[in-house]
Amino acid sequence: MDQEDRIALFLDYENLALGARDHRGGADFDFRPIADALAERGRVVVRRAYADWSYFDEDRRMLTRSHVELIEIPQRMGASRKNAADIKMAVDAIELAFERDYISTFVICSGDSDFTPLVHKLRELNKRVIGVGVEGSTSALLPPACDEFLYYDRLEGVDIPPARGRRARPTGRQAGLDQRPSEPERQHEPEPDVDVRPAGEEPGRDVDALAVQVAQTVAGLQGSANGEVTASRLKRTLLRKDPTFSESDYGFRTFGELLRHLAERNVIELAEGPAKGDPGVSLPEHGDREVAFGLLRGVVADLGSGGNPVALSGLKNQVRRARPDFSEKKLGYRSFLQFCKAAATAGVLDLRWSPEADDYLLTARA
Repeated sequence: MDQEDRIALFLDYENLALGARDHRGGADFDFRPIADALAERGRVVVRRAYADWSYFDEDRRMLTRSHVELIEIPQRMGASRKNAADIKMAVDAIELAFERDYISTFVICSGDSDFTPLVHKLRELNKRVIGVGVEGSTSALLPPACDEFLYYDRLEGVDIPPARGRRARPTGRQAGLDQRPSEPERQHEPEPDVDVRPAGEEPGRDVDALAVQVAQTVAGLQGSANGEVTASRLKRTLLRKDPTFSESDYGFRTFGELLRHLAERNVIELAEGPAKGDPGVSLPEHGDREVAFGLLRGVVADLGSGGNPVALSGLKNQVRRARPDFSEKKLGYRSFLQFCKAAATAGVLDLRWSPEADDYLLTARA
């Protein structure tokens, strides 16, 4: 148990419940998928939800069965009620960060960008922060601030939104919530910093682009000389680059399955790691390097017909025109210049710096 992360969970419940209702075809919010996702990440020792619970009668019973502490925010007019909930939640999170040193991870369940300063402060206190929000109502500012961000819509166990016409009839309390005076923050929707997508539209997931990202990340980790690159270390780095990253979005059940797929495509190589289930990850020693060198030489020869030198600037675009899937990162090079220098070392072409052109010049060898 000592090796487990201790997690404190804070739910801005009105933001989640209204976000699920408004952007998921009136579907009810279900806490269980969030609880299951966090159970895979550590031991949840604090669970608190903030709302005026007179508007969420059925939800209150559902959360109580899941052992969530309900923090009452009494009814107030307009933005003052919203601000009261946000401030109370932020104060409680900071207080807990100082009083409970054993809590290593804070989970902020909200799509509101107002919580971004709280996330920054918690990370400043050396706490890991996971965000959770409904995709259609989450500010674009919040996910990049977190160590990891989970979209509620993509969690395992979240039902597909019901079709129009099958929308659940609201209870009396929920109907009253719909009829209450509109709040200032809801009069300006969508906010400029909210990434709103049409209902049911899924963002494109390009496995080829992911392969380039993984190869680039492995090359960077290898170049940093901070020890062996393992699957767990690679996953943490990918999450630091994109907190919303999830292998399930690309059709893979586990990160290991994704790595095996990339290894079969010769993007990476897997080896026995320091721990069982945590293999070492590296870039192939050779791969298609000779083929890529030949491609580069052919492009330089075509552009510099008659033996004329070709400038490095813009050359990569010309190579990609000849082969759209070209990427030096897949071959283990951190930059296109490094790739060209390797080609020159292999005797494929000549590479020199020209002060007059203020650029590198390449000439294909016969």
